[in-house]
Amino acid sequence: MTRSIVHTDRAPKAIGTYSQAVKIGNTVYLSGQIPLDPGSMTLVEGGMDAQIRRVFDNLAAVAEAAGGSLNDIVKLNIFLTDLAHFPLVNEIMAGYFAEPYPARAAIGVASLPRGAGVEMDGVMELAG
Repeated sequence: MTRSIVHTDRAPKAIGTYSQAVKIGNTVYLSGQIPLDPGSMTLVEGGMDAQIRRVFDNLAAVAEAAGGSLNDIVKLNIFLTDLAHFPLVNEIMAGYFAEPYPARAAIGVASLPRGAGVEMDGVMELAG
């Protein structure tokens, strides 16, 4: 199968040795996104609500660059430095995704890059 690298300027550039996403056939592996503003490469201000929305916006930009949308995500991993924010993730996620929702994991972690409170990655399956 053909392997291609997905890149968009509408999401933060990689801050390490990884690609924003890798597409193999109809499957796209989306790298973790933290709430960085793509223009300034700084963490968004405005608290956890703003951080979660920025992560979904970043994931959406990469998904679109790969030829899909958030609704093509079949597996989503959510990493939170405080699991008390999980209800807020659910509330905001409902505005970005339509049913049927993807499979999902929520994991509490001690810290994330750049002091972020949330990071998400996922797997997307595009229509053949």
